[in-house]
Amino acid sequence: MNKNIARYTYRLSKLHEVENFRTLKDVEAVGSNIIYNDKEMINLSSNDYLGLGFDKAIVDEFHKYISANELDVYYTSASSRLLTGNHKNYASLEKNIADTFEREAALVFNSGYHANTGILPALAGKNDLIIADKFVHASIIDGINLSKAEMIRFRHMDYAQLQDILSKRRDDYENVFIVSESIFSMDGDVADMQMLIDIKNEYDAFLYIDEAHAIGVRGVNGLGCCEEQVCIDDVDFIVGTFGKALASMGAYCVCDQVFKDYLINNMRTLIFTTALPPVNVAWTEFIFDKLPELQEKRMHLEEISNRLREAIDEMGYKTFGDSHIVPLITGSNESSVELSEYLQDNNFFALPVRQPTVPAGSARIRFSLNANIEDWQMDQLIEILRNYKEGI
Repeated sequence: MNKNIARYTYRLSKLHEVENFRTLKDVEAVGSNIIYNDKEMINLSSNDYLGLGFDKAIVDEFHKYISANELDVYYTSASSRLLTGNHKNYASLEKNIADTFEREAALVFNSGYHANTGILPALAGKNDLIIADKFVHASIIDGINLSKAEMIRFRHMDYAQLQDILSKRRDDYENVFIVSESIFSMDGDVADMQMLIDIKNEYDAFLYIDEAHAIGVRGVNGLGCCEEQVCIDDVDFIVGTFGKALASMGAYCVCDQVFKDYLINNMRTLIFTTALPPVNVAWTEFIFDKLPELQEKRMHLEEISNRLREAIDEMGYKTFGDSHIVPLITGSNESSVELSEYLQDNNFFALPVRQPTVPAGSARIRFSLNANIEDWQMDQLIEILRNYKEGI
């Protein structure tokens, strides 16, 4: 074998040895369920938190909506936004988001990854500091690494350490950006936004909050944790995605107009990519407008999430958080794979999360719940977990 290829084969063999080899799965959605290996299972590994993604009635309603509003429904924009791809659906959606959040401006991107790898590199220069929670998403870390700013990471939700770092280092930099998720994607815990705002005000910093896992599912109107914690006006950059609870594709940033203009002129992941198709942007706005109507779904999702977390804790497993993302910590890669296979044998599709996505020794099943899960299904899941724990 060519030695240049052999090293990759060797590295793949090492992944196999520690149960960390990943493959793409051939799956098919059936509503909120999934077919995998010719077996239909309840899907507990989806980000479709409100259960809208495969709702045929909503799709049919959307078709009537686009006809009634005479919207563009082309499936390509065929250009970047700065050339000829900035179709009218973009202007409508961005104005709608800005007005709903009662902020000056909003800017839409192709994905959460585009947003997180593009905003901070555009804004932060070599004389700036980005200080980020240690558990922020990989896309944020990639974005920070692409910037010319210095990076410091503080212990997860350790705001005393964040304050200590700023008290010692703030004067060394022109601008400082504090970065956190609102709901963290692996532990499902929720940031204290007011604490972050107090710190950013004390040290004259910008605050960047990623609401990817909160938009749609938190707040009385589904606008996320910034709405829930009554701090929309105090967060400089509210970033979220449409690809999770909103069952679409793309991302947004709510900010001041000056920053929207600056990003349009400097953000490489916005400038150098083909714009989203008009039909996709129209669908996003259609779903966004529905968010205030979905409080019952949000309340049910909260109820079943609390039930599962309490049951896992009572069984003696370690768990975290206060959201619809419910981790069950198994420890080793092998044990997480074993439990995942047991759940699949019992018609629940829940996948293991292993190193390097989470720290070594904290492999887990990450239950990603959705509002279509019924109470009897949650009863069944809890019983199956108890049987596994007791070796039945």
